[in-house]
Amino acid sequence: MMNYDIVIVGGGPAGLAAAASARKAGIDRILILERDDRLGGILNQCIHNGFGLHTFREELTGPEYAQRFIDQVLAEKIEYKLHTMVMDISKDRVVTAMNRTEGMFQIQAGAVILAMGCRERPIGALGTPGYRPAGIFSAGTAQRLVNMEGYMPGREVVILGSGDIGLIMARRMTLEGAKVKIVAEVMPYSGGLKRNIVQCLDDFGIPLKLSHTVIDVEGREHISAVTIAEVGPDRKPIPGTEERYTCDTLLLSVGLIPENELSRGAGVEISRVTNGPVVNESLESSVPGVFACGNVLHVHDLVDYVSEEAERAGENAAKFVSAGCRDMASGEDIQLIPADGVRYTVPSTINPGRMDKMVTVRFRVGAVYKNAAVSVYFNEERVMHNRKRIISPGEMEQVILLKSKMASCKDLKNITIKIEQD
Repeated sequence: MMNYDIVIVGGGPAGLAAAASARKAGIDRILILERDDRLGGILNQCIHNGFGLHTFREELTGPEYAQRFIDQVLAEKIEYKLHTMVMDISKDRVVTAMNRTEGMFQIQAGAVILAMGCRERPIGALGTPGYRPAGIFSAGTAQRLVNMEGYMPGREVVILGSGDIGLIMARRMTLEGAKVKIVAEVMPYSGGLKRNIVQCLDDFGIPLKLSHTVIDVEGREHISAVTIAEVGPDRKPIPGTEERYTCDTLLLSVGLIPENELSRGAGVEISRVTNGPVVNESLESSVPGVFACGNVLHVHDLVDYVSEEAERAGENAAKFVSAGCRDMASGEDIQLIPADGVRYTVPSTINPGRMDKMVTVRFRVGAVYKNAAVSVYFNEERVMHNRKRIISPGEMEQVILLKSKMASCKDLKNITIKIEQD
């Protein structure tokens, strides 16, 4: 059996940043396991710009952003295996994997970092009436076909869902000569960044219909048309609001699901809200020595935040290994409680004995709030009240908690984050 200090599952932006960070923290034996034929993950097909504004203070394409971290991994001579599928992770951090050259093999890891990313929700999960003909693609699949394979899925396009990938593909398909007829979103708000709505829809005259969904798919062999309708607060179609659009392509941008089959197999506690691991301030899961970062933990809107989070995971995994796999915490965990519009928090608990001078808490809200504030309470005392013009589910929010401020609060048991209307 092979032995490594840290094994990282996934060679995308999270895995690369975690590996580079762990090496900087002094860990020598690091191994990245990646199932694809190259490092970089999903960024390899994201040829649009807008990446790196926070991390590198410049605007990069997805492949350029990934290459910055690939270069770090190569410069540090960090080991990696491509075409390698991880089959299982045990509670004592034995990683079982396989590839075409080595067959099935096992690795004993001092620490494991989960960085598997996420997958798209398929049409089968939506309960849409009609057949399942050719011409229905997830937005990410279409992105790979167009940007990496050089294949155009179709010429008359309807997009269901307004997540960022769907918005970006509306622009991409238009630039490739297709006619994007409509983007329909079942929620009363968009699931994507405001900048993508402006740059990808408004700038190209592509209509966005909120509170609308596809209620019928026509075509047996190949899609020929779809019917959309307005939905009420119960998300049920409203009779008389149907609109039919002929099309040869239906793209789905209806949500992302963190890839956590391996995590569940390892006994990691999974959040019902994020579908990702429940972690503490060190990004350590409920299984000691198993850390998580990036979209496997919760779905991010900016890859810059993925890299920042992954660097923390790499640093903390390094501390875990350097401490001889012992828990260095002192005192009790403080619970983070999402309330009044806040759907979840990452992390879920904080132990001041383990944390650095500060910890970044990220979260999403469940509705659109205008002229509201993000408030933080230590027990029953409000210690933070950040006013914002708009808070929406499509954009991740964050608050920074200081260790010194937490130490000044006697008998701190829980920290509540909520949305308050002024």
